[in-house]
Amino acid sequence: MATATPFSSHSRLGDERPAFAYGTAWKKDQTKPLVKEALKQGFRRVDTAAQPKHYQEHLVGEALREAYTEGIVSRKDVYVQTKYTTPAGQDLSNMPYDANAPLEEQLHTSVASSLKNLRLQQDDTAASYLDCLLLHSPLPTIEQTLQAWRVLETYVPHQIKALGISNVTLPVVREIYNTATIKPSVVQNRFYPQTRYDGPLRAFCKEHGITYQSFWTLTGNPKLLKSQPVAELAQAAQVSLPTALYVLVMDLGVEVLNGTTSAEHMQEDLLGIAKAREWATANPGNWVEFTTAFARLVEPVA
Repeated sequence: MATATPFSSHSRLGDERPAFAYGTAWKKDQTKPLVKEALKQGFRRVDTAAQPKHYQEHLVGEALREAYTEGIVSRKDVYVQTKYTTPAGQDLSNMPYDANAPLEEQLHTSVASSLKNLRLQQDDTAASYLDCLLLHSPLPTIEQTLQAWRVLETYVPHQIKALGISNVTLPVVREIYNTATIKPSVVQNRFYPQTRYDGPLRAFCKEHGITYQSFWTLTGNPKLLKSQPVAELAQAAQVSLPTALYVLVMDLGVEVLNGTTSAEHMQEDLLGIAKAREWATANPGNWVEFTTAFARLVEPVA
């Protein structure tokens, strides 16, 4: 089986980031082999969380270390992103910190567990670092959210390179951006019609150089998957409907989380994105038609 290479968004030709981040939620005891397979196929960005209820962060770390040792990738070529999850999102019988501890202690303990789980070498945590750490959600009050952010800022830039937040609204992101010393680098949200596809939030992210990451991109959008621009692009570029949806979402400036458990789909998705981009380059007029029609579906004019 040929190995795919990661591809950048056609609409951002100078951006060398891979097309997808590999999402590791809900993989359970299959986390390690799936992460290794994703790396073999060409994924270079990995998303996890210090939340044993839904993620097996330690198995992500084992997969990464084996991939480094086996020469599949080097650490500098992989973007590793994890999260601090509040007690409300944890299984209280299995979590990386004491739910009754003060917030600052919770954060330090959670970060320490992630640095250990995702360490570069089995017996060395001193050199461990994270490319990005997200608050998995805002805390109950904006004051607590900002307090947590200030604690995380103390790790930047040595042990944590960048900070972000997930499951968040525009007012909270704006408040963090206006208040924080270390500005948010990533916002990760569901991309679906219930939030009107986060149009104003995505515009804020674009204006301020913040990467907007989407999850539930396929499962949350059955109507988009069957929409005319997606179907027409799929037919014209000879790619699958999911690939066509992915490529049109990426054209909006979105980095898509992809959590497929199939090696075949991993390869199909990466190669499909490349194929669609090649078609777009060769057919710029049709590409503009499809992207314009798609943008109207997710960014309707008032």
